[in-house]
Amino acid sequence: MRWWGRIAVCAALVGVGTGCAEPAPTLEVAEASIPVLQAALAEGRTTSAELVDSYLARIGAYDDAGPALNTIVRLNPRAREQAEALDGERAAGRVRGPLHGIPVLLKDNYDVAGMPTTGSSLALAGLMPVDDAFQVARLVEAGAVVLGKTNLHELAAGITTISSLGGQTRNPYDPARNPGGSSGGTGAAIAASFAAVGWGTDTCGSIRIPAAVHNLFGLRPTKGLSSIDGILPLSHSQDTGGPLARTVADLAIALDATVGMDEADEATAILVGREPPDFQAALDSAALEGARIGVLEEWVTGGGGNAPVTRVIRAALEEMEAVGAEVVDVTLPGLDSLLRNTGLIDLEFKFDLIDYLAGVPGAPVSSLEDIIEAGLHHEALDGTFRRRNARDSTGAEEYDGYMERRRALTTAVLDLLDREALDALAYPTMRQETALIGAPPLGATCFLSAHTGLPALTIPAGFTVSGLPVGLELLGRALDDHRLVAFAFAYESAHPKRRAPDRTPPLANGAAPPPLPITTDPPIRDGIDAVMAVDLPTGTLSYRITIPDVQPGDVYGTVLRRTSDEEGAVVVLRLGGPDEADLNGAAPLSPRLLNDLMNGNLELLVYTSRGLEHGRLVPPARP
Repeated sequence: MRWWGRIAVCAALVGVGTGCAEPAPTLEVAEASIPVLQAALAEGRTTSAELVDSYLARIGAYDDAGPALNTIVRLNPRAREQAEALDGERAAGRVRGPLHGIPVLLKDNYDVAGMPTTGSSLALAGLMPVDDAFQVARLVEAGAVVLGKTNLHELAAGITTISSLGGQTRNPYDPARNPGGSSGGTGAAIAASFAAVGWGTDTCGSIRIPAAVHNLFGLRPTKGLSSIDGILPLSHSQDTGGPLARTVADLAIALDATVGMDEADEATAILVGREPPDFQAALDSAALEGARIGVLEEWVTGGGGNAPVTRVIRAALEEMEAVGAEVVDVTLPGLDSLLRNTGLIDLEFKFDLIDYLAGVPGAPVSSLEDIIEAGLHHEALDGTFRRRNARDSTGAEEYDGYMERRRALTTAVLDLLDREALDALAYPTMRQETALIGAPPLGATCFLSAHTGLPALTIPAGFTVSGLPVGLELLGRALDDHRLVAFAFAYESAHPKRRAPDRTPPLANGAAPPPLPITTDPPIRDGIDAVMAVDLPTGTLSYRITIPDVQPGDVYGTVLRRTSDEEGAVVVLRLGGPDEADLNGAAPLSPRLLNDLMNGNLELLVYTSRGLEHGRLVPPARP
């Protein structure tokens, strides 16, 4: 977050003159679910205003400092005022529902009255919408507190979350890797517990990919189940919006608050004559019993870069079988051909953006061409923007051809579901681990849902050996969204996979915790003095190791060694080499090494002419 946002929000939310380092309230918000927060509010153990302070403290500790995730574009300076008003309502006996007083975050392509809608583009930094988006209005009515807006891949046009206004967002599980996109700011923020739940949009994977790489649940709803009115568009035919959450119960609460018909979005006409699904009522721990899940073989392959993800996906599917699902491998013949020329973003974006900007009085630009000419967009988006701006019109004949191919794709998917008597298709949301920042992300499967309008839900499936999250995606029939959520709840109930990032631990007195001391078991002998500690937010191991009573030439090396039943023992980090008897330093830990350390899989080894001395590193207690 930029300095000007920090000063304004500190003054508004914490109190002028007190700064942002005030001790956080006693309730621990890290990983706290909406029901847990709501219970604390009901019992008077905290207030909504205190929750705002707690989340603000976490943002200060980990968004700007520590792992420096850079998820927030702008905080809402009225958040604490709104929270205090909702606390007043509660005191007067009015509680609007499960979101009453709960802080939430919104991707910065949702209109919020009184706050700019920027799409994380510098060109739109001063764009002020006239009212709330439909889903935002529903959230406000439900009593949610809009804490702020999150960074997105500029104008939602990519999956690595880089922008001219917000910069590069980082993944809390490994800040060297990208957070998915385009809702990567929301995904990283919710994974790091910067709010209870957050909203993103999905045109082709932009909810599901961030959910997958952040160990979250994220639903791309049936097209028309939720309104896109008041959302900065990418493609009106494919755009959807909805929540990303750490638990299925939170996801259900968030969905129930925001789905439904809206006259301003003609796609929601699919709900005419029917009630929207009740997601909370659908939660059933036995929902997978008898469910038939088809594994899309084309996207669950075990070779090359796919292998780490495939292993996790197959293990998760076996766990689904263990709780009653029938899992079968299936194929969709000609899948690549069916998907070809079915995406509408290139055809619609330029014109949808013009229409949206025309509806905002005083908009600083009126078109994509204006943005390009002003040079107020990130270089990573230049080629994409210029290609899409070069289109003169949608071209009725060309457009009709795309729509015909989309119908053929949808028919093929539904025929497969019916022919195999399937309740859902299963495949990885991303077939490869999330890429390092600057490298191209590979293995997206977002098209199948986005180009058919069918619902798809990403579920945390586990972690690769590198310590990176993997998402399993379930795709179902139109308006079967609640069934997919029920399947996710049943899996979560039996095999919970949610694990908070070690890099964003609970705060200590309102600040990031100090480095955690590490001991060895058994203690290193022969008088060797080893003092070690790990700083979780920066992922840094510090050490001071003294090897007495030996000549420097008798020291061969001091290392960390991984011990594993599957892989045996291997050296993974050099701390010192020959002739080094007095070590004092710090070493950054990769996600896997940090995970190994926290799970007790590392040992310190000192090798001298007298032999080997070693002891297992005792995992520090997580704060």
